[in-house]
Amino acid sequence: MWKHGNRSKAWNGPQKCRVSILITSLILILVVLISIYRDNGQNTRLSSGLLKQKWNSLESLVQFHPTAEVQNGTELIWQIPDTPKAVIFLAHGCNGRAVNFWDRSSTCPNCIGLPEERLITLHALARKFAVLTISSTGRCWTLGKERFIVKDIMKGWVEKNNLQQLPIVALGASSGGYFVSVLATELKFSSITLMIAEGVFDRIDISEDYPPTLFVHMPKDVSRQQKIDENLQLLRNKGVDVAEIECMEFPLSPHLLSDRIPGIEQSFSAKLFELFRDKGFIDENGYMKNDGRATRWQAALRESRSYIPDKHLAEHIQEELNLAFAYHEMTSLHSEQIFKWFESHMS
Repeated sequence: MWKHGNRSKAWNGPQKCRVSILITSLILILVVLISIYRDNGQNTRLSSGLLKQKWNSLESLVQFHPTAEVQNGTELIWQIPDTPKAVIFLAHGCNGRAVNFWDRSSTCPNCIGLPEERLITLHALARKFAVLTISSTGRCWTLGKERFIVKDIMKGWVEKNNLQQLPIVALGASSGGYFVSVLATELKFSSITLMIAEGVFDRIDISEDYPPTLFVHMPKDVSRQQKIDENLQLLRNKGVDVAEIECMEFPLSPHLLSDRIPGIEQSFSAKLFELFRDKGFIDENGYMKNDGRATRWQAALRESRSYIPDKHLAEHIQEELNLAFAYHEMTSLHSEQIFKWFESHMS
């Protein structure tokens, strides 16, 4: 009980008010924390605060110097940091290749470094993960013999580079997520992440030693959300550790594209933002009204007699617009949570 003694009413009134506000604030904070972290055996959502950073924010920690090679017609690009603590296999989605994950350099002249893919790679290298990327043989990953090809490539690569003692993890996006969910029945991963993909768990046998699985997805895709909910329950019932991160839409800003994409100047980023506002592509709060794929932004740019400084950057801009709309796109915004998931399951 509070004891007030002989303090004056002039002091006591404001003090009571401040104490009441403080207590109310603490209660509200506690309620929010409980709602976020409550786990009654069903809630498996991880904290998903956005990691706000620029495209070059990791330059002081790591630089790209990958090795590119072809094995029996299959493209591999990889980089091993000093004293690696784990290996990560990154699987692209449809229309992607291993070159998406790496900036163009003297050791990889054909690399294109899409914004989100390159940032995921940089995060992995900065956390001392050896990174291996492999291109699918076709437009999308297939679930038949291709998984045995990748299995053999990965096992040979690990042995060649004396990494057998390290834990191996995998992250696959879209068709790469389906592929990783199947590959996990052939290779021993310490954990996996499926991004904007629900996996193909209705087609594979799930044993108790199936790796811990993190789903990173965009709930605006309602159909996929429902399938992920079903697979979370399916895996949990099989004794598999599971969790999810929900990726929400976010507003464009004048400097978003220059912050996220190498080669885009602030002036062009601001000009494009103004164009989007003038053409009604974004609402009054800066949110995309449609998926970037369905927005005629390139035509509008040409009509305004403005041009992308490098036509190859159109794909990079498209990726960020898709990401802002949050329907179906690879994302690095939750890299911190993803790599904490990997690290929490390494032994």
